[in-house]
Amino acid sequence: MSRTTKVISVLLVLALVLGLGAAINRWRLVTGSQGGHDRLIIFHAGSLALPFKQICEQFKKLHPSVKIVREIAGSRECARKITDLAKPCDVMVSADYAVIETLLIPDHADWNIRLAANEMVIAFRADSRGAEMIDKDNWHEILMRDDVTFGRSDPNLDPAGYRTVLTAMLAERFYGKPGLADKMLAKDVKYIHPMSADLLAFLEVGELDYLFTYRSVAEQYKLAFIALPDEINFKKPELSELYGRASVRLTGQKRGTFITRVGEPIVYGVTMPKNAPNPELALAFLAFLLDADAGGAILQQNGQPSVVPSPTDTFENLPESLKIFALPMTREAQQ
Repeated sequence: MSRTTKVISVLLVLALVLGLGAAINRWRLVTGSQGGHDRLIIFHAGSLALPFKQICEQFKKLHPSVKIVREIAGSRECARKITDLAKPCDVMVSADYAVIETLLIPDHADWNIRLAANEMVIAFRADSRGAEMIDKDNWHEILMRDDVTFGRSDPNLDPAGYRTVLTAMLAERFYGKPGLADKMLAKDVKYIHPMSADLLAFLEVGELDYLFTYRSVAEQYKLAFIALPDEINFKKPELSELYGRASVRLTGQKRGTFITRVGEPIVYGVTMPKNAPNPELALAFLAFLLDADAGGAILQQNGQPSVVPSPTDTFENLPESLKIFALPMTREAQQ
């Protein structure tokens, strides 16, 4: 197969796998026409592509006149669209609640509700090199083979990217392999993309053998995957102290500044930016999204179990209609 043919195949598969229409416009989904009072703009993480398609379809059954625009990108990139580009957004949903806290609050948003959980896995194809022998104990050895390729997302744009870095750091300690993290993160850097969902098509067509992603994504797209040990997969709240032993430096809220993201269990977050063009409609959508029998049930069915209600230190800033979906942060939890 020629390089041109392979590139065309990758783009076609990308459009098919993500259900995003034309590849040239691949991160924007529009339901209905744009414009009008009932237009709802949602920015959300790539790992929410399938469940949010379903959630929006169900919401439109209750609100047929609503025109929904979804923009899909890495969560930190979604935040940058609000902070740096001043793009209008009614609802912003992040694969890491901390993105909202570190990049949007207090200048661009007032509150943050924790939404759902997930875990890191390594996805692959049945014919990926090493697939016949890879397991939760030797995956790091397989990925380091010269004939094996793996992909990951950009830590400064996508939480899955910095969670991959943190996974490698915890794996070095867990498996007793000094230097493993640095060696792993220096390998296959040409396969670092803005978000992990970008890499699904490259995995499908054989450009990649393995992909660091979320368990929900692997299950939604029916991919084979290695379930990592709980000590390194960011799944268990009771292992928070262990996860916190790994940290990564990321770009901060303002240009030229940096923040440190410490490992912790994976929890998604949602907010309504201060510049929301349609706040009343946004609140209606958020109530549907957070309802355990509506959006929460759809997330659960897609492998993203709800954590609603969870504590938030922005509880007092929440709209009254949303306070039932959160809890005040206790003094002990803040410490």
